[in-house]
Amino acid sequence: MFDFLIHGFDVALTPLNLGLAFLGALLGTLFGALPGIGPINGIAILMPLAYTLGLPAESALILLAGVYTGAEYGGRMSSILLNVPGDAGAVMSTLDGHPLAKKGLAGPALGLSAVSSFVGATIAIIGLTLFAPLLARVAVMFGPAEFFALMVFAFSSMAVMMGKDPVKTGIGAVLGVMIAMIGVDSGTGVMRYTFGLAELYDGIDFVVMIIGLFAISEILLMLEHANRQDAGDAMPPVGRVMVSLKEVLYCKWAMLRSGVIGFIVGVLPGTGASVAGAVSYTTEKRLSDKENTFGTGDMRGLAAPEAGNNASAAGSFVPMLTLGIPGSGTTAVLLGALMLYNITPGPMLFSERPEVAGGLIASLYIGNIMLLALNLPLAGFFAKVLTIPRWVLVPAIAILAFVGVYQLHSDLMAIYLMLVIGIFGYLLRKLGFSLAPVILGYVLGGLMEDNLRRALSISGGDMGILWQSGISIGLWIAAVLLLVLPWLLPRLLPGKSPARA
Repeated sequence: MFDFLIHGFDVALTPLNLGLAFLGALLGTLFGALPGIGPINGIAILMPLAYTLGLPAESALILLAGVYTGAEYGGRMSSILLNVPGDAGAVMSTLDGHPLAKKGLAGPALGLSAVSSFVGATIAIIGLTLFAPLLARVAVMFGPAEFFALMVFAFSSMAVMMGKDPVKTGIGAVLGVMIAMIGVDSGTGVMRYTFGLAELYDGIDFVVMIIGLFAISEILLMLEHANRQDAGDAMPPVGRVMVSLKEVLYCKWAMLRSGVIGFIVGVLPGTGASVAGAVSYTTEKRLSDKENTFGTGDMRGLAAPEAGNNASAAGSFVPMLTLGIPGSGTTAVLLGALMLYNITPGPMLFSERPEVAGGLIASLYIGNIMLLALNLPLAGFFAKVLTIPRWVLVPAIAILAFVGVYQLHSDLMAIYLMLVIGIFGYLLRKLGFSLAPVILGYVLGGLMEDNLRRALSISGGDMGILWQSGISIGLWIAAVLLLVLPWLLPRLLPGKSPARA
């Protein structure tokens, strides 16, 4: 394990990869600070550019992973200063972060959130280092039937834990699976959802899908709200950013507990930082809020979700690297980045491409230190990003989106398809749907179908192969329990009626 990590640092400490890790951390913090941009849009915009620049796979992944972790740091800024979450993972940070800013403690709140993010991410990266290679050894025993059962478990986890409305989450995932089915069926040659268009025979390209669904839909939402007053007009002064040792020690148990919780939540497929932040905050409130100060500007109420959502970001790399299953919507995009380089994530990645897996894990250690060094002294500078007017921001995002897709495909049809998907994503968001289940369904749907075909081919069409092994049975039971227990427990616990639950 340590030899593997040392090899990873050999990769991550080259001048090119160090520079890319720093660039990813810087851009990620900027993307995270801007409300609505977040890590998915940032990665979607940079992914085609990294590929067309000819960066090696490990270097591109280090850059994009830096954007991911940097955006988790940056998302706290608008939550604390403006009471507007930078992304879904920063929602819980508004509850105590903004009241602290209104008390004149915006600077210490930003400093504490940076330290909490560092502690949570460090716990999770250590967990990733320890458990990812071990899980990869177990995953080598997975066959097509076990991987199919794992996909079912991932969809169950997503339906229960992602978003407030499980029905809309399920519908979004089904829409993603349907989009993944577009094109020629590789097994039978049947055309599926192509409507006679030759351009759809190969399906919808991942980059077109990601940029259209997230970046273009976000541009349309920005245009819709273009007449709103700039948020920066009401931004409180930042002042002193450095947090005192006494304040850090006051929140130490909140950070440590939430770091562990965030890592565990991040490892579960299809959850993400928003779930980790909510679970961390509610757990800490239950354990520590003896004086009912949470929600009024308690520093522990800020430290807990910040440590939790950053730990979840690092934890979500565990299923992506070892099983080829995205742990969150953002790692689903990173999974597509690996596929651009014809790299199949999974248990063999650690032995066949150790420079990719090891370099990524080592870069997370380096990037985490860089992010702390950036976010403590430069919080005031990053806060000024919130004052960028929309008339500058919207054209910049649009140019990057169009150039990225056209550089990759050199085909106007890809541009038209991106626009259609963007309008579709905009309509979904207007109807209250989260786009993360759509992209997870898109990524998992193709993998699920491929593994089902292989399993049935091995068994000669006998469905019993799907639950023959102990691993498959365990995953099927876990998937059923995930769906049933949230409904069943309130009815079994004494003194709680289903209506109250």
